[in-house]
Amino acid sequence: MATPSAVGAACLLLARAAGPGRGDRARPRRLQRVLRRRCVAELSREGPPPRPLPPALLAPPLVPGCFLAPPPEPTGEPASTPPPVPDAGLGDLGLEPEGIAEGSINNTVVVASEQDSEIVVGKEQARAKVTQSIVFVTGEASPYAKSGGLGDVCGSLPVALAARGHRVMVVMPRYLNGTSDKNYANAFYTEKHIRIPCFGSEHEVTFFHEYRDSVDWVFVDHPSYHRPGNLYGDKFGAFSDNQFRYTLLCYAACEAPLVLELGGYIYGQNCMFVVNDWHASLVPVLLAAKYRPYGVYKDSRSILVIHNLAHQGVEPASTYPDLGLPPEWYGALEWVFPEWARRHALDKGEAVNFLKGAVVTADRIVTVSKGYSWEVTTAEGGQGLNELLSSRKSVLNGIVNGIDINDWNPATDKCIPCHYSVDDLSGKAKCKSALQKELGLPIRPEVPLIGFIGRLDYQKGIDLIQLIIPHLMRDDVQFVMLGSGDPELENWMRSTESNFKDKFRGWVGFSVPVSHRITAGCDILLMPSRFEPCGLNQLYAMQYGTVPVVHATGGLRDTVENFNPFGENGEQGTGWAFAPLTTENMLWTLRTAISTYREHKSSWEGLMKRGMSKDFTWDHAAEQYEQIFQWAFIDRPYVM
Repeated sequence: MATPSAVGAACLLLARAAGPGRGDRARPRRLQRVLRRRCVAELSREGPPPRPLPPALLAPPLVPGCFLAPPPEPTGEPASTPPPVPDAGLGDLGLEPEGIAEGSINNTVVVASEQDSEIVVGKEQARAKVTQSIVFVTGEASPYAKSGGLGDVCGSLPVALAARGHRVMVVMPRYLNGTSDKNYANAFYTEKHIRIPCFGSEHEVTFFHEYRDSVDWVFVDHPSYHRPGNLYGDKFGAFSDNQFRYTLLCYAACEAPLVLELGGYIYGQNCMFVVNDWHASLVPVLLAAKYRPYGVYKDSRSILVIHNLAHQGVEPASTYPDLGLPPEWYGALEWVFPEWARRHALDKGEAVNFLKGAVVTADRIVTVSKGYSWEVTTAEGGQGLNELLSSRKSVLNGIVNGIDINDWNPATDKCIPCHYSVDDLSGKAKCKSALQKELGLPIRPEVPLIGFIGRLDYQKGIDLIQLIIPHLMRDDVQFVMLGSGDPELENWMRSTESNFKDKFRGWVGFSVPVSHRITAGCDILLMPSRFEPCGLNQLYAMQYGTVPVVHATGGLRDTVENFNPFGENGEQGTGWAFAPLTTENMLWTLRTAISTYREHKSSWEGLMKRGMSKDFTWDHAAEQYEQIFQWAFIDRPYVM
């Protein structure tokens, strides 16, 4: 496999092979189509001129100095040069150093237009009509660091957008906690340093870079990201300096497109910033307060993606001066708690709210499902921001997350014992028997196996599962739970397993392979969440032919269609979505699903196949995000 630098060199060699004469554009077009997507993805929208010159005659790319601090004084020492590209990297691409003959490229060609760098793939693949330079800013992204659905989204959506022709960068912290260090093994040190003025001093951060799946993965490195525990805290709770850690991330994300030469070219100022949750919410505020007033990023846009409104990054108002923002911008982050939420009579409830700052400065706002985009404007689901979000309803949209079918596909999944597909479901019964054997349950194919996968906390409705289990265990069913969280709920799972040894299993903790086997082996997946911005487990379940029974809220309502045996065109639906959320309603819906499984096998098979036939791929979601990008660039920046 060629290294990223070898791919960039291959692009340069191909441009030189065209020659600087009249045929410099026509000649590459005569070659047959695509020199690997990765090669052209190295080019930015502000890429090389259409008539490439030899490297010695090319002027260096225009790279603005760091906007936060003046460039270092010249020392008279020669500038460092990048290491030479190894010959093996070019050999992997089938290129010769001295030139390229038409027959030396295996059915590929590069097409570089004056406006946008495009990739023309020989096989049919959906392409964006207009490509953008997109910068994702996030606190986590799989496979590098993940604590929940945010990591899944930011690990998959950028790849889907890059596959459609966009130039995509993801900026996230470089977490080193002893166990995650190996995840960054392929990221190299860029030798770029910037100094960030905040929290009473200047803090130096550096950048690491990995080019993978046609995406530039940029990791911000600082000692505050190097500590034991998880991403945001440890066994004692959330880290007390999280505001500082993610302030550094936001500043670094604003500087990265200006100072990092990735593939030989910076991203430049005409960027689309996609900021995810409160960790990245200071980015739109910085663009409006510290960059646009000086003519920088005037043509950029920002989109706030809300994955979970319950987490807003709220800290005492006294911390505002630490953020390095002008005093007149305090109102953008100002937050006042209602009286009932204050700690004592003298508490004024004054605070700063990172997420609120993004809500009032971002050009557009996206939630991770259409249902959740409505819920955040209500008093019940708005978490105190409902009125503000309602005022911006004209730029508020919902897009359901996708799933990575490379990881979640019953036909190729390496974590399950038997493979199957919508055309051949025989392997699912084998997965069920294997799961029962693994968990020590009686191997009974005729008994419905119900599963739950998720955090053990109030949001996921675990307290309601506690209340119905004694009643459900009277029926001839089996129930398996996988999750961790509240210690009391973990102990409840252990005690319930000892009380119902032949019917209940509780796996305390989390294991990705086990979650795959439960998803494949269960007949029913239960999700009684009180609120669910999108939810991924129900999407995985339908992909694996496991019928979801969910509370009709947020993304669960959007994605699970209620079973209707008397539809206009025959049976319809992919599961059951119940409301309101009560123990009686949940138990009745579960028993309806159980009786359908036992007594109406053909209807159950139809439920499985309809769910497996749904398109929840990231390519479908990426197409909708492109529409949001287009709308954002039609309007002027919301805050100049």
